Amino acid sequence: MTSPQHSDKSNGTATDPTDITFQGKQYTKIREGLAEILNPRFTTDQQGGQGQGSRAKQSVFYNPIQQFNRDLSVLAIRVFAEDLAVLRRKRHERGVKGLARGKKRKRWDGGDGGSGGQSGKKVAVVPGVGAEESGIKLPAREIGEEQGPEGGLHEELDNPGGEDPNSSIKGASNEVTGHPSLEAPYSGDASADVNHTADATVQKEEVEYNKKPHQKPPEPDQKTPRDTLPYVSPPFRILDALSATGLRALRYAKEIPNVTSVTANDLLQSATASINVNVEYNGLLGKVHPSTGDAKALMYEAATNHARTCSFQVVDLDPYGTAAPFLDAAVQAVTDGGLLCITCTDAGIFASVSWLEKTYSQYGGLPWKGPQSHEAGLRLILNAVAKSAARYGLAIEPLLSLHIDFYVRLFIRIKRSPVEVKCLASKTMVVYNCDHGCGAFSLQYFANTREKEAKNGGKFHTHALAQGPTATPRCEHCGFKTHLAGPMWGGPLHNPHFISKILNLLPSLDTKVYATIPRIEGMLTLALNETLPQEAPPSTSSPDTISAEEPFPSLDPALRDPHPFFFNPSTLSRTLHCSRPSDAQWRGALLGLGYRTTRSHTEPGSVRTDAPWHVIWEIMREWVRQKHPIKEGAVTKGMAGWEILQKDRSRKRVNDAKREIREAVEKADGALEGLRENVEAALWRVGREMEEEGAVDGGDGEDGLLKVVFDEKLGKEAVGKKMVRYQMNPRPDWGPMSKAKGGG
Repeated sequence: MTSPQHSDKSNGTATDPTDITFQGKQYTKIREGLAEILNPRFTTDQQGGQGQGSRAKQSVFYNPIQQFNRDLSVLAIRVFAEDLAVLRRKRHERGVKGLARGKKRKRWDGGDGGSGGQSGKKVAVVPGVGAEESGIKLPAREIGEEQGPEGGLHEELDNPGGEDPNSSIKGASNEVTGHPSLEAPYSGDASADVNHTADATVQKEEVEYNKKPHQKPPEPDQKTPRDTLPYVSPPFRILDALSATGLRALRYAKEIPNVTSVTANDLLQSATASINVNVEYNGLLGKVHPSTGDAKALMYEAATNHARTCSFQVVDLDPYGTAAPFLDAAVQAVTDGGLLCITCTDAGIFASVSWLEKTYSQYGGLPWKGPQSHEAGLRLILNAVAKSAARYGLAIEPLLSLHIDFYVRLFIRIKRSPVEVKCLASKTMVVYNCDHGCGAFSLQYFANTREKEAKNGGKFHTHALAQGPTATPRCEHCGFKTHLAGPMWGGPLHNPHFISKILNLLPSLDTKVYATIPRIEGMLTLALNETLPQEAPPSTSSPDTISAEEPFPSLDPALRDPHPFFFNPSTLSRTLHCSRPSDAQWRGALLGLGYRTTRSHTEPGSVRTDAPWHVIWEIMREWVRQKHPIKEGAVTKGMAGWEILQKDRSRKRVNDAKREIREAVEKADGALEGLRENVEAALWRVGREMEEEGAVDGGDGEDGLLKVVFDEKLGKEAVGKKMVRYQMNPRPDWGPMSKAKGGG
C-alpha cells in the first residue's frame, strides 16, 4: 500500500481540522507536535464552544484544549528518560569497574555447592549485559529499578524456598505474560503482528534461558577484557493506559528519543480502531502497539508478570474524570524508579465541598473550601497515590504537580523503598480551616520524624506520634468555627532540580513544534519559585548547578513542605471591608519585617510566605490604620472583621489602660489618693505609647508592636523577562468538552 502524503511536519501547532481520504474513508486530520491524527469525520467546530451539543458527536475523544498538557508531558518524560539513561550508564560503569577489581556475583548454583549457591540474596544485573554473563554484584538498594532479562538492572526477590526466581506464573497462558495485549499488542496490520510475535518469541527464549539456574554461566570471551564489556541501552517502555485517539502515544514515540515502545490502550474498540489507523498513518508500526482492554487488567498483568518483561518505565493516566480507580494498578505497573503521570479533570470533586462525600470516597480526604482548594486538591490526589503505593513498599516523590485550567497534572517518581515509606505519616496532614470567617488556617501532621546519626556515621530516621490538636475549635483570630480538610500530602509538590532541567531544555526547542512553550516557561518558573527564596530543599547541589550530564537528585524522603498553601490579599480585604494593598506594598511590608514571599502557580494574586497569621493580620490592621480607614458602620459586631479589628494596637493600648484602672480600683479599697495616682500613671503611659507611633518590635509580633512599612520600592519585583504566568481563557467555553460516545 502506498504511504500517504504527509504535510510539513515542522509545524507542530495544533492546526485547524482538514478533511482527507485515507484507505477509502473520510477522516478529519489534526496535526499536533510531530504527530497527525485522523478522526472519523464529525460535524464539530473545534474552535467553537460546546453549544448545540456538537461536540457530543465525537466517536473518539480528542480535546485540543489539552495541547499544553501533552506538550508538557512530552518534555517531562524526555527529561526523565535522559536522566534514567544517565543513571543506567553510571551503574553499568560501576559494575564494569567491579569486574576489573575481580569481584564476582553470587549466583544460584545448586550443582557444585559453590559460594554462589546461597539463596535469598539480592543481586543486580548490569544494564545492557545479560544476567548470565555479567557476573557483577551490586547492592540492591542502589539499583532503583527492575528490569527484565532483555538487559538492564533488576532486583531478584528473596527466595528462601530455593525456587527458581524466573519461573513462569502458575496458570498463565504464556510464559512471558498471560495478557494477550502485553504479549503481542494488535496493531491492525499483518506486518506489525509478525514483528510483535517475533518480539514475544525473543522474550520467551530469554526467559527460557534464564530458567536454568543449575546451568553454569558461559565463560566470557578471553580475547575481550572483562572491564570493557559493551553497554547496550535497556528498553524504555511507556504505557498510555487511556489512549483515545492515540495522539499522546504517537507524540511520545516520535518526540522522545529514548523510547523503545509505547502501548496505546483503550477500552473502546472504536478508539483502538482509530489508534490503528493513526499508527499506520504516522509510520509507527512496530513501535506503538495498540491494545483493546481494561486498563486496570492490563496494568495488573504487567505488575504480576514474574519476569518483569512487560512492566513500564512510564505509565500515563489521562482519563475523562478521575484517575482514582486506576491508582492501585498503576503504582504496581511502574518499574522501580519509574514515572507515573496522572491527569484528573474532576475539579468539581477534589476542589469543591459540594460533594465532599464523593471526594472522600475517591481520594480518602475532605476538600478545602477557599482560594486554596486547587492546591489542596493536588495534595489530596498525591496522598491517595502515596497510600496506594505504600501498601506495596513503594514510596513516591512528586517531581512536578500543577493545577492547569480545569484539571491537575502530576509527575511522580515511584521507588521501591520500605524505609522511605515509613516517613509517610510525618508527611500526612489535616488542616483546620476558618472557611466561614477570616480564612486563616493551621496544620496538624500525623507524626514526627527526626534524623539521627548512627554509630558508623550514617543517617537514619526515628518516628514518633505528633501532639495535637494544633488549633482550637474556634479561630484564634476572628472567633469563627474552623473545619477540617484532609488528610492530604504535606510534602513538597515539586523537585526543583527536575523543573530546572525542563526549563534548561526549552531554549533548544522549536516553537513551531511546541506551540505552548511560553506558557510552559511561565508556569514552570512559578512552580520553581514556590520554594521560598533562600530555602532550597536539602540536596547535594542547587538546581542551577545540575548539569545535563548529571542526574537530578532526589529530595530528603522525610522533608515536609515548610510553608504549604498561600493567602489571597483580596480575601483579607473583603473580610475587613477595605481596599486591597498592591502586590508591591504587600511584599514590601513582609520583606521589611524579615519574612520571605513568593507566588503560587494555582492562584493569580496569591502570596505565599513564611509569616504567621497573627503577623499577616497585623499588617492588614496597620493598612487600615495608616492608609485606608474603614467607613463607620462597615464592620459590625458579629462579623469576622470586627474581632480582628478589636486587636488593633490603639485599641490594645486603651484596653490595657482600662485593665490597669480596674485593677487599681480593686486595690484602692476606698483610698482615693492612691486610686488617683494609679489612674494618672495608666493614662500617662497610654498617651506616651500613642505618641511614639508604634515603633516597638515585639519579637514574635503577638504581644508587642510591629513596625509595618508599606515600602513599594522594597517590594517591587525586578524587571525581567515577560512570561505568561497565568493563562487567560483563549476562547469561549474553555473546558473539558463532552465525553466520546464510542459510536461510528
